[in-house]
Amino acid sequence: MIFGDLPTPEATGAILVHSVRAEGVSFKKGRLLSPDDVTALAAAGVARVAVVRFEADDVAEDEAAAALATSLAGSDTRVAAPFTGRANLFAEADGILVYDRARLDAINLIDEALTVAVLAPYESVSARQMIGTVKVIPFAAPRAALDSALALAHEGGPLVRVAPFVARRIGLVATRLSGTKESVLDKSRKILDARLAAMGSAIGKELRCNHDEAQVAAHVSTLLAEGFSPIFVFGASAITDRRDVIPAGIVAAGGEIVHFGMPVDPGNLMLLGRHGSTPVLGLPGCARSPALNGFDWVLARLLAGVEVTRADIMRMGSGGLLKEISTRPQPREGKPTPKPAAPRIGAIVLAAGKSSRMGDTNKLTAEVEGRAMVLRAVEAAKASGAAPVIVVTGHEADSVRAALAAHADVQFVHNPDFAEGLSTSLRTGAASLPAGLDAAFVCLGDMPDISAAHLARLLAAFDPDEGRTICVPTVSGKRGNPVLWGAAYFAELQGLKGDTGAKHLIGEHAEAVCEVPMPDDAALRDIDTPEELAARRS
Repeated sequence: MIFGDLPTPEATGAILVHSVRAEGVSFKKGRLLSPDDVTALAAAGVARVAVVRFEADDVAEDEAAAALATSLAGSDTRVAAPFTGRANLFAEADGILVYDRARLDAINLIDEALTVAVLAPYESVSARQMIGTVKVIPFAAPRAALDSALALAHEGGPLVRVAPFVARRIGLVATRLSGTKESVLDKSRKILDARLAAMGSAIGKELRCNHDEAQVAAHVSTLLAEGFSPIFVFGASAITDRRDVIPAGIVAAGGEIVHFGMPVDPGNLMLLGRHGSTPVLGLPGCARSPALNGFDWVLARLLAGVEVTRADIMRMGSGGLLKEISTRPQPREGKPTPKPAAPRIGAIVLAAGKSSRMGDTNKLTAEVEGRAMVLRAVEAAKASGAAPVIVVTGHEADSVRAALAAHADVQFVHNPDFAEGLSTSLRTGAASLPAGLDAAFVCLGDMPDISAAHLARLLAAFDPDEGRTICVPTVSGKRGNPVLWGAAYFAELQGLKGDTGAKHLIGEHAEAVCEVPMPDDAALRDIDTPEELAARRS
């Protein structure tokens, strides 16, 4: 890249390094300067601007981030559209995160322009949770560095995957000593049930007996014969040696002891055994507590179908100090820290207008490439992952509903005041959005070329933590539709008046607006007249 200050008249086609605010001009960093932008800057008295220009072997930040993230993503993962050189990876299932740390480190060591950050290996994750991010640090990455990273990412298959939890029929043996209260065993079982439920499994059968080798062996054998896997043994007394009562009972049942102990505290006294392909575990005493302990790490891998070996356990010492300290409170001391997740997005499709400039034709039900325009808008919204998709009807509501008959999950809301202007439909749609959404697309039913890819670019830009809560598509610097609105503006959308839509709200909240460049002009093209419809069909 070529980096430096240029006289403003020479900056056409360059990218702004820093945001510029001057009289009548507000351009954010990363903007590709058009001839009109340069004219506006010069008119505002900006004599020089800090910019970058790409060289032949540079790959633009979004292109590079998307390519690397896509090559990293394996099973049960999803890559979001890139924005400002960042492409995030999300889990598509509840499970554990699996990747080769050595290969990840090798990618990060290639070039300072390319960075990959992921959660800790084998961490439990939830569907929709962010599990990693690719960030291109400058505005472009060297082609040679990207090619090297892509080669490593593909070596041996995609680097990052989620191993989903699989429901298991688990057997449990609980032992008692003289004087052990059944309520103690009941409490231990309740805590274990909660652990398993969080990962989609449950105890299929529990057997209780005295803390005796022969009785443990008999009950383990019974559970094995009935096909339970894995099998857990909750001892009334802590295991102190691999020849103690619990491990001896496992061996007497025909099993073997794979490993005793682990470098995780709490959790030191966990026992890993096996009978054929069935894991048989002697649980540490700390498993009676809901606090995080070493057993949780092993349990997550077992329920995700990931083999646990002696070496795996002994490598858990890095980060294995889990005792409660002031800098690491456990969840029971307060609410757990929320996990970064994909935002929950809804969509409003405005389909209430009278199509007065189309004559006798309702443009929303007019077909483009064999599908009604309103149907194309709804399909794009659904394909983006938005839920719910709310269609606001008004003029010829029955015809609009009929055009969408194949989509039973679409929600309809009627605007009886549609003739009074666009704001009435926006109000109606915004009032129908459910609680719990982070944002919502406002889509126009007469824009047949808006696709899920366009919406994905808007969604990738949405980031409340960075102040990007109104995301507007642009084409060569000109703003278009649809717009993604953060939930903070839903109430204001419900208070709109007149026929100008929400443009004035965008002006009132300029600090929250993020302009998102689009790859084509679909965001500027709506169909209002028979001539425009005929041109689109040709």
